[in-house]
Amino acid sequence: MADPPHIPSPSRRLVGQPLLYTLSIFISLGVFLFGYDQGVMSGIITGPYFRKYFGYPTALEVGTMVAVLEIGAFVTSLASGRVGDVVGRRGTLLFGAVIFTIGGAIQTFSVGFWSMIIGRVVSGFGVGLLSTIVPIYQSEISPRIMYRGALACMEFTGNIVGYASSVWIDYFCSFINSDLSWRIPLFMQCVIGFILVGGSLIIPESPRWLIDTDKEEEGLRVIADLHGGDLSDPVALAEYAEIKDKVREERESGEERSYSVMWKKYKRRVLLAMSSQAFAQLNGINVISYYAPRVFEQAGWIGRQAILMTGINAIIYVLSTLPPWVLVDRWGRRAILLSGAVVMAASLVATGWWMYVDVPATPNAVVICVIIFNAAFGFSWGPIPWLYPPEIMPLTFRAKGVSLSTATNWAFNWIVGEITPYLQELIEWRLYPMHGFFCVCSFILVYPETKGVPLEEMDYVFGEEEREERLDNESEVTSLISNRSPTRVATSSRPSRAERGDGWLRRLFQSNEVRSRYEAIEDGN
Repeated sequence: MADPPHIPSPSRRLVGQPLLYTLSIFISLGVFLFGYDQGVMSGIITGPYFRKYFGYPTALEVGTMVAVLEIGAFVTSLASGRVGDVVGRRGTLLFGAVIFTIGGAIQTFSVGFWSMIIGRVVSGFGVGLLSTIVPIYQSEISPRIMYRGALACMEFTGNIVGYASSVWIDYFCSFINSDLSWRIPLFMQCVIGFILVGGSLIIPESPRWLIDTDKEEEGLRVIADLHGGDLSDPVALAEYAEIKDKVREERESGEERSYSVMWKKYKRRVLLAMSSQAFAQLNGINVISYYAPRVFEQAGWIGRQAILMTGINAIIYVLSTLPPWVLVDRWGRRAILLSGAVVMAASLVATGWWMYVDVPATPNAVVICVIIFNAAFGFSWGPIPWLYPPEIMPLTFRAKGVSLSTATNWAFNWIVGEITPYLQELIEWRLYPMHGFFCVCSFILVYPETKGVPLEEMDYVFGEEEREERLDNESEVTSLISNRSPTRVATSSRPSRAERGDGWLRRLFQSNEVRSRYEAIEDGN
């Protein structure tokens, strides 16, 4: 066990749960920002002054203005793995907030289509950094297992509060009879971004990143503060020792911290993390988030009424994100994902059916179906794919693994955002059952449960420690037997994967027996 360094205790400092909740609320501004940015365009693209100023853009041009942000986010989310390891979690948060604020200013004072495109791309650069680093920072400052899932879900609530705020600001600004009706909602991005910039200068760095970069005294200080400020607290010292030992173990292994090594050793974890983010988008949420007023107009609500319906939907969306605060660490991640996929699929199929029959009840029925869908997503596939990747990736590859999963999110985000206006005109009501099909696919895939498992013990969930030990033992036994009886080795060989029917898809997504035997560390043990 690593010995903690001696550090003098400061006389005054925000510590314990007040510090933890203050940090969680503050960094939620990061996800608030890209939630706001996702929603702000949905209301202004249907406004008369916006449409007139930009020359009545076509469906493809509207899709480009909305979805081009994801291109910028995709680029920086890939780079953020390296950036997060070099400049730290706090530094990455600061850079993301500054870049996002600049992009918001460009959008606010846009003079035409292409300046709006540039502003959206620049904001996307900031969003990519923020959306990658905020979940990592949140998971690494959570000092107790029971807090980790709840805090991540609270963080997602911040994202949806940002979305809902943008929708209502769009609605109230729609009463302004000038270009300010769309410039004011865009300017609010700059205000929130400026607050995030200021706060990023004073928050503590992630203790796990500090220890991993040999800043052990600072790391212990942050851990102690998160546990109440007492440097001699046994729980804080145990957590410090566990992180320190894990860092030493990974360094002694001599492995290079590259994407290729990560892919070779943790391929299954990377694919699970990426698939969770891909299905979060393919399940249809951005059809609603980006284009809710257009969906409601398609169903029969016109003009400002469509924005109002979007605002009502957004309030229920926010409320739906509250139950996971309690349930995520009681029910677990898998149960929430599976139940959400079922309700979302049914809601999307029903939405398409009501649009197909096109009866007088259709407008109200579509609103109800969309609200149920949004609530199910906010309860399940909204928060969990942001919680899951930083949980399952090891410390040495956490930033890189989460950067790949977040890049996957923005890639599919862009695809859905770009083609949705076109598909709404081309296949009309069929668009919604199509996304319902992806909900069914996401139900079929199996994600190992991580509830109650410390970050440093995720190897147990995926059976990697046991597998390595078994392979070492088998190698020794095979060597001994081969020296005595080569013929016996051939007859006692294990059946091949093909003979067992163990295909690559099953090996990739199957639930682990190791996980079922894992005993979560109870509070106080």
